[in-house]
Amino acid sequence: MERSHPNYQNFIQILREELVPAMGCTEPIAIAYGAAKARDVLGREPDTVKVEASGNIIKNVKSVIVPNTGGLKGIEAAAAAGIVAGRSELILEVISQVTEDEKADIRTFLTTHPIQVSPAEGDVIFDIIITLTAGADTVKLRISDYHTNIVLVEKNGQVLLEAGEVAEAAKGDGLTDRSCMSVEAIVDFVNTMEVDDVREMVEQQMEYNYAIAQEGMTNNWGANIGKVLKNHYGTDIQLRARYMAAAGSDARMSGCEMPVIIVSGSGNQGITASVPVIEYAKELKVDHDTAVRAVTLSDLLTIHMKTGIGRLSAYCGAVCAGCGAGGAIAWLSGGGVREVSHTLVNALATVSGMVCDGAKPSCAAKIAAAVDSGILGFNMFRDGQQFLGGDGIVTKGVEATIQNIGRLGRVGMRETDREILRIMTGQPDEC
Repeated sequence: MERSHPNYQNFIQILREELVPAMGCTEPIAIAYGAAKARDVLGREPDTVKVEASGNIIKNVKSVIVPNTGGLKGIEAAAAAGIVAGRSELILEVISQVTEDEKADIRTFLTTHPIQVSPAEGDVIFDIIITLTAGADTVKLRISDYHTNIVLVEKNGQVLLEAGEVAEAAKGDGLTDRSCMSVEAIVDFVNTMEVDDVREMVEQQMEYNYAIAQEGMTNNWGANIGKVLKNHYGTDIQLRARYMAAAGSDARMSGCEMPVIIVSGSGNQGITASVPVIEYAKELKVDHDTAVRAVTLSDLLTIHMKTGIGRLSAYCGAVCAGCGAGGAIAWLSGGGVREVSHTLVNALATVSGMVCDGAKPSCAAKIAAAVDSGILGFNMFRDGQQFLGGDGIVTKGVEATIQNIGRLGRVGMRETDREILRIMTGQPDEC
């Protein structure tokens, strides 16, 4: 693919949009970011706070520790952290510079200021509305569709910003059109790209995400899935790929204050798409630029598979990233479009349907399962085995199967998503 080809520039721009640093699970961080921006517009700390959030936001914030809060969880903690100590210019690293005094101030704010949390009205999958009031002044801020997409800012009823004026939003949801993506086009791009065009972004991803994986294997985080895998299953490359990725999530889901580079709006997906590929690149002793190409391939495959599903759903996004990693491992092992495509189909047929029940320590175990399926998909192809069109949700051709996965996650699992939220919030069975 020539650099002058429109798809080449689109892929570069997609990577710029997706590979961004974040500290902490991105849904509570999005709340903290919105709260910090709203406080900036208000000009002072509020007397009262109201947060309206869509079901998937509530689900993903409920059980995960908000970094730099001393172990606090939940929407209230995320909003308080953003208001008291957030630096909005840092975007998804908004609470990365919290001092010890500010941690105490966050707890004080939670005990002295009412924070009302309620479900957002409407059917927007990703929706956060934050209303801050201080005296006679009120600020309302809304984030929709993805984590940094501020679509409305009002102060005392006066609209200061509406969708279309946001810096990130050029059109639609503010993201580059993904319709140019296909497995064949992605592999072509990775084979022919100038590595320097992606080097800074991808090398930062490799550095950050591998570092948090090492942290997860070194210290005590969450359920220590990475350590359990190592202790009971071994240390060959197929296990290392699984346990190092899981360890990154162990740390991240339990409040580790190290940044990660996200993919498809998710740090767990960013870890899953990169860490197993880094392990295989080391094992195969490829040169550094080849490793960069392989991680880029995994990132783009993950984004491609996740696009049809949407940012948030009942479909575990780690599945896409684990399958993407499997495709990149196939490529690292000498494969081309055919090998990558069959790996993806085999992997998707195996693990699609794993549910997302919010961000929490068990995400690490799901990541391990997803990476395992990616590796199994490749090993199946190496042995001349494959799942065929007509086998369940598999349709002939990798693109058709990816479309099926998008339909399953976006449409088929809508009621599953609602039921998961009802279970997590203690609502009675509607049947």
